[in-house]
Amino acid sequence: MTNLDQGVRPPGLVVLFGSGEIAPSGRKVHDWVMRQLSLPIRMAILETPAGFQPNSDVVARKMAEFVSHSLQNYDPQVTVIPARKRGTPFSPDEPEIVAPLLHANYIFWGPGSPSYAVRQLENSLAWRLMVARHRLGAAMVMGSAAAIASGSHTLPVYEIYKVGADLHWTEGLDLFGAYGLLLAIVSHWDNTEGGAELDTCCGFMGRARFEELVAMLPGEVTVVGIDEHTALIIDLESGACQVMGKGAVTLIRSGQETQHQAGERFAVSELGPFRLPAPEELIPQDVWEQVLAADRGSNEEPTSDPPPDVASLVAEREAARERRDWATSDELRDRIAELGWQVRDTPSGPEVMRM
Repeated sequence: MTNLDQGVRPPGLVVLFGSGEIAPSGRKVHDWVMRQLSLPIRMAILETPAGFQPNSDVVARKMAEFVSHSLQNYDPQVTVIPARKRGTPFSPDEPEIVAPLLHANYIFWGPGSPSYAVRQLENSLAWRLMVARHRLGAAMVMGSAAAIASGSHTLPVYEIYKVGADLHWTEGLDLFGAYGLLLAIVSHWDNTEGGAELDTCCGFMGRARFEELVAMLPGEVTVVGIDEHTALIIDLESGACQVMGKGAVTLIRSGQETQHQAGERFAVSELGPFRLPAPEELIPQDVWEQVLAADRGSNEEPTSDPPPDVASLVAEREAARERRDWATSDELRDRIAELGWQVRDTPSGPEVMRM
């Protein structure tokens, strides 16, 4: 039995953006992460954090277009997953909606509301698939709202800053709990939107209010503040972190505050009592087996003789790519996937295999 069959594989990179995931500084981060992955890049963009907005598809498509254009040298296969809201046809629990996660090795979710993301993803099929794929090496890349939602404690930014709710934390998705880390992640740490009249640092809370919020956290929780246009990259395999972008990452742990500037590296143990879990730990067995089976399928040799209807769509898609018509290309790839086939874009042309 191979290591893959046993599920023995290091977890993927974790990338937490303070903001700027489609800015030039963000492009450098995406480029660095993609260089660490094996080709082809199969990127899944999750709409969920912005699913409450009528234009959540537009928000996700902006990211898709950014990647397709700015990182085209990796020829990424980009799929938008419209898992917007539970109890609707676009639910994060709907298998057909979230199916592209089974093959993704680059998972991005970002703009929107942290608290909404938690409500929609907690214990959902989408979240379980995301965690399982990450355990098998997929990069988990999060924009500012998603980064906040991924911690053990989530800051309800909109509710406090826009609506005037009392200061409080809510439970987060706790991506890092299996690694022994209890984190409260705060993006937009150095925000200055309020100008001289209103302190909006510390994720729009301001320093005074944020000190009250820190006092509300259990003592074992580490606050991770990430400046705008800055990313924290966590390599769980090596136990190392690095800061990329324009600003810094601030850690508040046990009453002590430390800061790491862009370009600096530090040990994951600075975040807490780090441990590596068993690959399938806390993942339902049926989900784990499904993801393992899909992973093996993704690494099979490509099939060059799809049925005529699929071959026709592949040819149409190639023509669209030559015209740089990325929207049509994405639509055709989705139609091919609906027929049970997957297209891999390679330097020598498209390769087609059964999903």
